[in-house]
Amino acid sequence: QVHMVESGGGLVQAGGSLKLACVASGNFVRINAMGWYRQAPGNQRELVATITSGGSTNYADSVKGRFTISRDNAKNTVALQMNSLKPEDTAVYFCNAKVRRHWSEGVSYDFWGQGTQVTVSS
Repeated sequence: QVHMVESGGGLVQAGGSLKLACVASGNFVRINAMGWYRQAPGNQRELVATITSGGSTNYADSVKGRFTISRDNAKNTVALQMNSLKPEDTAVYFCNAKVRRHWSEGVSYDFWGQGTQVTVSS
């Protein structure tokens, strides 16, 4: 089993900053891509940012220039630094990892954290 635990959400005023963190633990041999997704009430879950094991990043257009994703492969962690926050960034943020559980498996599986609430007041 693989467990993903997030931390760092909260309430912040528009223009402020927050940093989210997520750590993966359990039995696996490799974590491929890691990422952050978010879901606002009434909306579908959407991609915020992803990062490969080699450090290549991808961002949603709505957060480019404001958010930065990073990871520590040795510690199995991924972080999201969020600056210049806007009320429209309000959502539950989920971390994701594409995990290879065994070398005998040729595929990776998605694992999700429980979500952390980010609320940006105007």
